[in-house]
This record gives sequence, C-alpha cells and structure tokens, in this order.
Amino acid sequence: MAEPTTALLLRLLFLLALAASVAAATASTSASSSAEAPAPARAAATTRTATGCRRGDLVVRQRATGRVVEGKPEYAVEVRNACRCAQSRVLLRCYGLSSVEAVDPRAIRAVDGERCLLRGGRALPPRGGAVRFTYAWMTPQDFPLVSAHPHC
Repeated sequence: MAEPTTALLLRLLFLLALAASVAAATASTSASSSAEAPAPARAAATTRTATGCRRGDLVVRQRATGRVVEGKPEYAVEVRNACRCAQSRVLLRCYGLSSVEAVDPRAIRAVDGERCLLRGGRALPPRGGAVRFTYAWMTPQDFPLVSAHPHC
C-alpha cells in the first residue's frame, strides 16, 4: 500500500519541479524583453499607435429601434470616431451583414463573407465623426473593428 503512495508523491514532485522550471524560464524571458525598451515606451506602444489613435477610439454602439421588418427586429448602429485624427478604410467584422431590409451601401457594405467597409473607405472625421445605418435580423450582430487607417 505504501508503494503506490510513494509513486504518486514522486510524480507530484516531478510535476512541481517542471512547473517551477517553466515559470523560471518565462520570468527570464519577460525580464530580458523588458530590458529591451524602457517601460514608458512599452506602455505607450500598447495603448496608442504611432499616429495617436487607439483601437478603442472607434466606438460601435447599437440599439433596437422598436421597428419590426418582415418579422425581424430592426437595429440602429452608430460607429463613432473618438480619435483626434480622421480614420479611413475602416473595416469591421460583419460576416456578410445579414439583413432582411436593405442596408445603406454608402454607410456600410460587405467586402467579403467576413468583413464590411464603412463609408466606402472614406474617412470618418475626428472627435465625433460618425456613420449610422440600420439593419433587421433575428438577433443583433457584433461589429468588432478589424482595421482602420488614421490620418494625423
């Protein structure tokens, strides 16, 4: 009976030693990478691009309008540019933009089965410039940002 318990303890000790060596290697890698760039430069790089815009500066909001189109609820979407710079070629993930009502192609149009382009690629003005459109579907769709090109 003591033999299985000893084997179990040896396996546990081996796993703990392995975990400790992985943790030490990870700490050593992150310490060497943090020595490459000063902390303020790293922090700035993660929050702002070289042009001064962040991914979060393009804000997508949507709400149900209360209308029903062909038995599907209608949703109003607003994409607002909160950056100090204009942003063009804004691509959102839309998976084809499903809708039972026509969606204004000047506001948004599908470019492939996954992505949609806002305003035909034209720039959204800085600090509050927005584009709005409506669509009707069974459930609200997500419109996460894929990419944008800031102009500062």
